[in-house]
Amino acid sequence: MYVDGLFWMNGRLASELIAISHDPADLSNGAFWAVSTDFEGGFTAACFATVIDADFPHHDWKKIEGVWQSSRSQLQYQEYVESIQRSIADGWVYQVNACRELSTPYEASGNLRGLFCEILINNPAPWASYLEIPDINIASASPELFLKRTGNHVRTSPIKGTQLPGQTHFGAKDLAENVMIVDLMRNDLGAICENGSITVPRLLASEPHPGLVHLVSDIEGQLLPKITWSQIFASLQPPGSISGAPKSSAISVIAENETARGPYCGTLGWVQGDRCELSVAIRIFFKDSRLRFGTGAGITWSSDPVAEWEETELKARRLITIAGGSLS
Repeated sequence: MYVDGLFWMNGRLASELIAISHDPADLSNGAFWAVSTDFEGGFTAACFATVIDADFPHHDWKKIEGVWQSSRSQLQYQEYVESIQRSIADGWVYQVNACRELSTPYEASGNLRGLFCEILINNPAPWASYLEIPDINIASASPELFLKRTGNHVRTSPIKGTQLPGQTHFGAKDLAENVMIVDLMRNDLGAICENGSITVPRLLASEPHPGLVHLVSDIEGQLLPKITWSQIFASLQPPGSISGAPKSSAISVIAENETARGPYCGTLGWVQGDRCELSVAIRIFFKDSRLRFGTGAGITWSSDPVAEWEETELKARRLITIAGGSLS
Protein backbone atom coordinates (compact mmCIF):
# COMPACT_ATOMS: atom_id res chain seq x y z
CA MET A 1 0.00 0.00 0.00
CA TYR A 2 1.41 3.34 -1.05
CA VAL A 3 1.17 6.55 0.98
CA ASP A 4 1.41 10.09 -0.35
CA GLY A 5 5.00 11.26 -0.34
CA LEU A 6 7.51 12.91 -2.63
CA PHE A 7 11.26 13.37 -2.84
CA TRP A 8 13.42 15.12 -5.46
CA MET A 9 17.13 15.82 -5.77
CA ASN A 10 19.30 16.50 -8.84
CA GLY A 11 16.77 15.15 -11.32
CA ARG A 12 15.82 12.08 -9.28
CA LEU A 13 12.10 12.00 -8.44
CA ALA A 14 10.79 9.45 -5.93
CA SER A 15 7.15 8.72 -5.22
CA GLU A 16 4.90 5.97 -3.78
CA LEU A 17 6.07 5.93 -0.17
CA ILE A 18 6.07 2.41 1.26
CA ALA A 19 7.90 2.63 4.59
CA ILE A 20 9.35 5.02 7.15
CA SER A 21 12.21 4.04 9.44
CA HIS A 22 14.12 5.68 12.28
CA ASP A 23 16.92 3.10 12.22
CA PRO A 24 19.91 3.61 9.86
CA ALA A 25 20.43 -0.17 9.79
CA ASP A 26 17.38 -0.45 7.52
CA LEU A 27 19.28 1.34 4.75
CA SER A 28 21.24 -1.86 4.13
CA ASN A 29 18.39 -3.51 2.19
CA GLY A 30 19.41 -1.83 -1.08
CA ALA A 31 16.13 0.03 -1.59
CA PHE A 32 15.90 3.76 -2.35
CA TRP A 33 15.61 5.80 0.82
CA ALA A 34 15.20 9.53 1.21
CA VAL A 35 16.96 10.54 4.42
CA SER A 36 16.43 13.46 6.77
CA THR A 37 18.36 13.83 10.00
CA ASP A 38 18.11 16.63 12.51
CA PHE A 39 20.91 18.46 14.25
CA GLU A 40 20.14 16.81 17.56
CA GLY A 41 20.57 13.30 16.15
CA GLY A 42 17.07 12.29 15.07
CA PHE A 43 17.00 10.03 12.00
CA THR A 44 14.15 9.53 9.52
CA ALA A 45 14.33 7.56 6.28
CA ALA A 46 11.51 7.14 3.78
CA CYS A 47 11.51 4.19 1.36
CA PHE A 48 9.97 4.88 -2.05
CA ALA A 49 8.77 2.30 -4.56
CA THR A 50 9.15 4.42 -7.71
CA VAL A 51 12.25 6.43 -8.64
CA ILE A 52 12.58 8.07 -12.06
CA ASP A 53 14.69 10.71 -13.78
CA ALA A 54 12.40 13.72 -14.05
CA ASP A 55 12.06 17.42 -13.41
CA PHE A 56 10.25 18.45 -10.28
CA PRO A 57 6.51 18.77 -11.10
CA HIS A 58 5.32 22.36 -11.40
CA HIS A 59 3.21 23.89 -8.64
CA ASP A 60 2.23 27.50 -8.07
CA TRP A 61 3.32 29.36 -4.95
CA LYS A 62 1.29 32.01 -3.16
CA LYS A 63 3.85 34.31 -1.60
CA ILE A 64 3.92 34.83 2.13
CA GLU A 65 2.40 38.15 3.14
CA GLY A 66 3.30 38.23 6.82
CA VAL A 67 6.36 39.23 8.81
CA TRP A 68 9.20 36.86 9.59
CA GLN A 69 10.10 36.91 13.28
CA SER A 70 13.67 36.21 14.38
CA SER A 71 14.38 34.01 17.39
CA ARG A 72 17.07 36.55 18.31
CA SER A 73 17.22 40.29 17.81
CA GLN A 74 20.41 41.81 16.41
CA LEU A 75 21.52 42.75 19.91
CA GLN A 76 20.79 39.26 21.26
CA TYR A 77 22.67 37.61 18.39
CA GLN A 78 25.67 39.87 18.89
CA GLU A 79 25.67 39.01 22.60
CA TYR A 80 25.63 35.31 21.62
CA VAL A 81 28.69 35.91 19.41
CA GLU A 82 30.46 37.63 22.30
CA SER A 83 29.64 34.76 24.67
CA ILE A 84 31.19 32.31 22.18
CA GLN A 85 34.31 34.46 22.05
CA ARG A 86 34.55 34.27 25.85
CA SER A 87 34.38 30.46 25.57
CA ILE A 88 37.17 30.62 22.99
CA ALA A 89 39.24 32.78 25.35
CA ASP A 90 38.68 30.20 28.09
CA GLY A 91 40.08 27.49 25.80
CA TRP A 92 36.80 25.55 25.70
CA VAL A 93 36.22 25.82 21.95
CA TYR A 94 37.85 27.25 18.81
CA GLN A 95 34.86 27.84 16.55
CA VAL A 96 31.07 27.63 16.87
CA ASN A 97 28.36 27.96 14.24
CA ALA A 98 25.83 30.34 15.83
CA CYS A 99 22.32 30.18 14.39
CA ARG A 100 18.98 31.89 14.70
CA GLU A 101 15.58 31.01 13.27
CA LEU A 102 13.17 33.08 11.20
CA SER A 103 9.53 32.00 11.23
CA THR A 104 6.11 33.16 10.11
CA PRO A 105 2.57 31.70 10.45
CA TYR A 106 1.65 29.14 7.80
CA GLU A 107 -1.42 27.00 7.25
CA ALA A 108 -0.85 23.46 8.49
CA SER A 109 -2.53 21.82 5.48
CA GLY A 110 -0.34 23.55 2.90
CA ASN A 111 2.75 21.97 1.35
CA LEU A 112 5.95 23.55 0.06
CA ARG A 113 5.92 22.22 -3.51
CA GLY A 114 5.23 25.64 -5.02
CA LEU A 115 7.96 27.25 -2.93
CA PHE A 116 10.44 24.62 -4.09
CA CYS A 117 9.53 25.37 -7.71
CA GLU A 118 10.35 29.02 -7.06
CA ILE A 119 13.66 28.01 -5.47
CA LEU A 120 14.62 25.95 -8.53
CA ILE A 121 13.88 28.91 -10.80
CA ASN A 122 15.34 31.75 -8.73
CA ASN A 123 17.99 30.06 -6.57
CA PRO A 124 19.16 26.88 -8.35
CA ALA A 125 21.47 25.57 -5.63
CA PRO A 126 23.66 22.53 -6.39
CA TRP A 127 22.07 20.36 -3.68
CA ALA A 128 18.50 21.68 -3.85
CA SER A 129 16.07 18.99 -2.69
CA TYR A 130 12.51 18.44 -1.59
CA LEU A 131 11.01 16.00 0.91
CA GLU A 132 7.34 15.58 1.73
CA ILE A 133 6.28 12.69 3.96
CA PRO A 134 3.97 12.51 6.98
CA ASP A 135 5.19 15.02 9.61
CA ILE A 136 8.12 16.28 7.50
CA ASN A 137 8.06 18.82 4.68
CA ILE A 138 11.32 20.47 3.61
CA ALA A 139 12.15 22.67 0.62
CA SER A 140 15.92 23.00 0.49
CA ALA A 141 18.26 25.31 -1.38
CA SER A 142 21.37 23.75 0.14
CA PRO A 143 24.72 24.75 -1.39
CA GLU A 144 26.71 22.19 0.60
CA LEU A 145 27.54 18.51 0.09
CA PHE A 146 27.67 16.53 3.33
CA LEU A 147 28.51 13.11 1.90
CA LYS A 148 28.68 11.53 -1.54
CA ARG A 149 29.36 7.81 -1.59
CA THR A 150 30.10 5.58 -4.58
CA GLY A 151 31.00 2.09 -3.44
CA ASN A 152 33.64 2.57 -0.76
CA HIS A 153 34.74 6.02 -1.94
CA VAL A 154 33.35 9.00 -0.01
CA ARG A 155 33.65 12.76 -0.35
CA THR A 156 32.52 15.65 1.83
CA SER A 157 32.73 19.31 0.76
CA PRO A 158 32.39 21.68 3.71
CA ILE A 159 31.66 25.37 3.16
CA LYS A 160 33.24 28.00 5.37
CA GLY A 161 33.45 31.53 4.01
CA THR A 162 30.74 33.68 2.41
CA GLN A 163 30.95 36.87 0.38
CA LEU A 164 29.11 38.74 -2.34
CA PRO A 165 29.91 38.20 -6.04
CA GLY A 166 32.61 40.56 -7.24
CA GLN A 167 34.62 40.47 -4.04
CA THR A 168 37.98 39.00 -4.98
CA HIS A 169 39.58 37.75 -1.78
CA PHE A 170 38.41 35.92 1.32
CA GLY A 171 39.82 37.27 4.57
CA ALA A 172 42.12 35.54 7.02
CA LYS A 173 39.18 34.67 9.29
CA ASP A 174 37.40 32.74 6.51
CA LEU A 175 40.57 30.95 5.43
CA ALA A 176 41.43 29.87 8.97
CA GLU A 177 37.87 28.75 9.65
CA ASN A 178 37.74 26.64 6.50
CA VAL A 179 41.03 24.90 7.30
CA MET A 180 39.79 24.24 10.83
CA ILE A 181 36.67 22.49 9.53
CA VAL A 182 38.74 20.54 6.96
CA ASP A 183 40.79 19.16 9.84
CA LEU A 184 37.59 18.33 11.75
CA MET A 185 36.11 16.45 8.79
CA ARG A 186 39.40 14.60 8.18
CA ASN A 187 39.15 13.45 11.78
CA ASP A 188 35.49 12.41 11.41
CA LEU A 189 36.20 10.45 8.23
CA GLY A 190 39.23 8.88 9.90
CA ALA A 191 36.93 6.93 12.20
CA ILE A 192 35.27 5.13 9.27
CA CYS A 193 37.94 5.13 6.53
CA GLU A 194 41.06 3.09 5.88
CA ASN A 195 44.31 4.41 7.34
CA GLY A 196 46.18 6.61 4.89
CA SER A 197 43.25 6.91 2.47
CA ILE A 198 42.05 10.39 3.43
CA THR A 199 43.09 13.18 1.06
CA VAL A 200 42.21 16.84 0.46
CA PRO A 201 42.19 17.18 -3.34
CA ARG A 202 40.67 20.68 -3.22
CA LEU A 203 41.46 23.22 -0.52
CA LEU A 204 40.08 26.77 -0.18
CA ALA A 205 38.37 26.96 -3.57
CA SER A 206 36.23 29.99 -4.38
CA GLU A 207 32.90 28.66 -5.69
CA PRO A 208 30.04 30.76 -7.12
CA HIS A 209 26.51 30.14 -5.87
CA PRO A 210 23.24 32.01 -6.49
CA GLY A 211 23.83 35.51 -5.13
CA LEU A 212 26.88 34.45 -3.08
CA VAL A 213 30.42 33.13 -3.35
CA HIS A 214 31.53 30.41 -0.93
CA LEU A 215 34.88 29.04 0.15
CA VAL A 216 34.76 25.25 -0.34
CA SER A 217 37.15 22.34 0.28
CA ASP A 218 36.90 18.62 -0.56
CA ILE A 219 37.94 15.76 1.71
CA GLU A 220 37.90 12.19 0.34
CA GLY A 221 38.56 8.71 1.70
CA GLN A 222 38.05 4.96 1.28
CA LEU A 223 35.60 3.39 3.72
CA LEU A 224 36.65 0.49 5.91
CA PRO A 225 35.47 -2.93 4.69
CA LYS A 226 31.99 -3.92 5.88
CA ILE A 227 31.25 -0.46 7.28
CA THR A 228 27.55 0.02 8.06
CA TRP A 229 25.28 2.99 7.52
CA SER A 230 24.70 3.10 11.28
CA GLN A 231 28.45 3.54 11.81
CA ILE A 232 28.68 6.19 9.11
CA PHE A 233 25.88 8.34 10.54
CA ALA A 234 27.09 7.87 14.12
CA SER A 235 30.59 9.03 13.18
CA LEU A 236 29.71 12.00 11.00
CA GLN A 237 26.62 13.53 12.62
CA PRO A 238 26.05 16.43 13.00
CA PRO A 239 27.98 17.98 10.10
CA GLY A 240 31.16 19.66 11.27
CA SER A 241 30.67 22.84 9.25
CA ILE A 242 27.50 23.76 11.13
CA SER A 243 28.59 22.69 14.59
CA GLY A 244 32.18 23.78 15.24
CA ALA A 245 35.51 22.65 16.59
CA PRO A 246 36.14 20.71 18.68
CA LYS A 247 32.77 19.30 17.71
CA SER A 248 31.76 18.03 21.16
CA SER A 249 32.54 21.38 22.82
CA ALA A 250 30.77 23.34 20.07
CA ILE A 251 27.66 21.19 20.37
CA SER A 252 27.54 21.84 24.11
CA VAL A 253 27.76 25.61 23.53
CA ILE A 254 24.96 25.41 20.97
CA ALA A 255 22.76 23.33 23.31
CA GLU A 256 23.18 25.91 26.07
CA ASN A 257 22.26 28.85 23.84
CA GLU A 258 19.81 27.70 21.16
CA THR A 259 16.52 25.86 21.06
CA ALA A 260 16.44 22.62 19.06
CA ARG A 261 17.37 23.23 15.42
CA GLY A 262 15.41 20.21 14.17
CA PRO A 263 16.00 19.42 10.48
CA TYR A 264 17.93 22.68 10.03
CA CYS A 265 21.66 21.86 10.15
CA GLY A 266 20.96 18.15 9.84
CA THR A 267 21.31 16.30 6.55
CA LEU A 268 18.97 15.73 3.61
CA GLY A 269 19.33 13.46 0.59
CA TRP A 270 19.15 9.85 -0.48
CA VAL A 271 20.79 6.46 0.10
CA GLN A 272 20.60 3.39 -2.11
CA GLY A 273 22.82 0.40 -1.43
CA ASP A 274 26.42 1.60 -1.36
CA ARG A 275 25.63 4.97 -2.93
CA CYS A 276 24.37 8.22 -1.47
CA GLU A 277 24.07 11.96 -1.97
CA LEU A 278 23.47 13.79 1.28
CA SER A 279 23.47 17.57 1.65
CA VAL A 280 23.96 19.70 4.71
CA ALA A 281 20.44 20.94 5.48
CA ILE A 282 21.13 24.66 5.39
CA ARG A 283 19.10 27.27 3.44
CA ILE A 284 16.02 25.14 4.06
CA PHE A 285 12.38 25.96 4.66
CA PHE A 286 10.45 23.52 6.82
CA LYS A 287 7.02 23.76 8.36
CA ASP A 288 4.77 22.83 11.23
CA SER A 289 2.23 25.44 12.33
CA ARG A 290 4.77 27.98 11.10
CA LEU A 291 7.09 28.24 8.14
CA ARG A 292 10.67 28.18 9.43
CA PHE A 293 14.06 29.15 8.01
CA GLY A 294 17.39 29.00 9.84
CA THR A 295 20.43 31.14 9.24
CA GLY A 296 23.83 31.27 10.93
CA ALA A 297 27.50 32.15 10.82
CA GLY A 298 30.75 30.62 12.02
CA ILE A 299 32.17 32.42 15.03
CA THR A 300 35.90 32.58 15.82
CA TRP A 301 38.01 34.72 18.13
CA SER A 302 38.50 37.27 15.31
CA SER A 303 34.77 37.56 14.52
CA ASP A 304 33.13 40.97 14.51
CA PRO A 305 29.64 40.57 16.06
CA VAL A 306 28.03 43.13 13.75
CA ALA A 307 29.58 41.53 10.66
CA GLU A 308 28.40 38.07 11.76
CA TRP A 309 24.83 39.36 12.15
CA GLU A 310 25.07 40.86 8.67
CA GLU A 311 26.25 37.50 7.31
CA THR A 312 23.12 35.81 8.70
CA GLU A 313 21.03 38.52 7.03
CA LEU A 314 22.86 38.04 3.73
CA LYS A 315 22.30 34.28 3.74
CA ALA A 316 18.58 34.70 4.48
CA ARG A 317 17.62 37.70 2.36
CA ARG A 318 17.52 36.14 -1.10
CA LEU A 319 15.48 33.09 -0.07
CA ILE A 320 13.08 35.04 2.15
CA THR A 321 12.45 37.31 -0.84
CA ILE A 322 11.58 34.23 -2.92
CA ALA A 323 9.18 32.94 -0.24
CA GLY A 324 7.60 36.34 0.36
CA GLY A 325 6.97 38.38 3.47
CA SER A 326 9.21 40.87 5.19
CA LEU A 327 11.97 40.59 7.75
CA SER A 328 11.11 42.14 11.12
